[in-house]
Amino acid sequence: MTSSTAHEIHHNSGEATSRWKDFAKRLECPVDEDGGYVNDRWTNRDLIPIPPDRRTYKIWSFVIYWFVSGACISAYSTGSSLLAYGLTAQQTMACVVTGAIITGMLSVVSGTPGEVHHIGFTVVSRITWGLRGGYFPVILRTFTSIWWFGIQSYWGGMAVALVLGGLSPSFKHMRNTIPESSHITIQNLIGVIIWYILYIPLLLVPPERLQRPFVVSSIAFAATLIGLLAWAVPKAGGGGPLFRTENTASSTPYSMMLGITSILSSWGAGTIGQSDWVRYSQRRYYPMLSQLVAAPLMITMCALVGVVVTSASYQILGTLYWSPIELLGAIQEHYNSSPGVRAAVVFAGIGCTCAQLSINVLLNSVSTGMDMAGLWPKYINIRRGAYILAALGLASNPWQILASASTFLSVISFLGVFTAPMTGLLLADYLVVRRHRVKIPDLYNGTPSSIYWYWRGLHWRALVAFVGTVWIFWPGFIMTMKNPKASNGWVKLFNISFLVGLGAGFVAFLAICAISPPPHYKEGDSFLDDDFVMTTSQ
Repeated sequence: MTSSTAHEIHHNSGEATSRWKDFAKRLECPVDEDGGYVNDRWTNRDLIPIPPDRRTYKIWSFVIYWFVSGACISAYSTGSSLLAYGLTAQQTMACVVTGAIITGMLSVVSGTPGEVHHIGFTVVSRITWGLRGGYFPVILRTFTSIWWFGIQSYWGGMAVALVLGGLSPSFKHMRNTIPESSHITIQNLIGVIIWYILYIPLLLVPPERLQRPFVVSSIAFAATLIGLLAWAVPKAGGGGPLFRTENTASSTPYSMMLGITSILSSWGAGTIGQSDWVRYSQRRYYPMLSQLVAAPLMITMCALVGVVVTSASYQILGTLYWSPIELLGAIQEHYNSSPGVRAAVVFAGIGCTCAQLSINVLLNSVSTGMDMAGLWPKYINIRRGAYILAALGLASNPWQILASASTFLSVISFLGVFTAPMTGLLLADYLVVRRHRVKIPDLYNGTPSSIYWYWRGLHWRALVAFVGTVWIFWPGFIMTMKNPKASNGWVKLFNISFLVGLGAGFVAFLAICAISPPPHYKEGDSFLDDDFVMTTSQ
């Protein structure tokens, strides 16, 4: 090889490296001018404490938040699982009310880091788990969200298909050309595609500007619920037969506790991630009114409407429809697709579609997008993380998930078992051990000089408390996987894992810290100064 040839190869290699560096530089997340931070392994615009100019949420904003979160298809269908435990409709509503009140109180305490220090769950996790250990709860929540996003998206696609079926009965009865083994019809596949087309533009709206879209969604779904009530109750002459069902629960106290746990588990991810949204509050205590009043009220009202409409429609149609989407389709068939009923179905279907769009943005895209941003802040922000989540949610084939069996649902339930102990650990550490004291710059300092570095970036106290809590649910989980109908003490403990896990995680972490207090746990400020500028990044 001549020297000129070697020089040319070296020159071409240098150009390729330079082009790659330029390309990588263009892929980096944008940085605000004079933002006082740089994008690195720990920091980007969506992870720093929210500055005052981005705190746009007022009291009514959080009321709308809880209307979207509490009034949705999942909440509407809550009664189905509770009635399956053998409870009466009245006992079911007692469980809903109790669970909703606890959800509200849990939201208040879980959202405190966001309200006081304006940081989200992704960064809060670093306080308790360490800079590197904080990846664990973030990855776990991201993995779980992928499946739930897919399921919620599929329901959204079914709602779109309902609208199209109302507009065109020929579409509703179109011959399905997709194999039955796929567990999805051509109508629902078209609906899912259209739903995604509607959904993607919402991701362009920053979280601090989502109030108005949420208002539109709330009005649309509220009209759907009112319309279903106005049709079902007068037509059935009351609440229907489910309100006259005798109690069949073999163990009423346990069944009631199981029902309350189901409510808490449904909103568990929403409570642990409250800081993701509360950090946008203009003033402290703005979120509290909605968390203590709007959250229980919305969850209870939506679940009550679901039970009443399901019961009354059963008397009219002769079949139980727990999903409002399936019920609306059955109503159209019952009235032979008359023009008036079709119009009502279209408007109600639009309300369901809006609800699914909002709930996925609210509980999945923003929170999970920020979690993904925490995994690779230099190149992923909330918006990019939300795009990745949307792709993975579709790739999860949610129609196969819903058609497959109880095994998958048991696995998902077990993933939910992790949520409660994580919540208990975070609350014990932030509220009791540290008493709101946080050293903000050290949360973005990935070196041993950070007080949250612990042992090589991992806080062993959190790990020990977490493992010591979660293991008690393993036997019940394994028994449930082997036999879904199994019933013994371990299985019952697994079924109420959220209540037990929350308390056990809280107590276990406090006990370990009492024996071995975390280093520098008294350092930091108990609030975030509005003049604070994020200047530390290493």
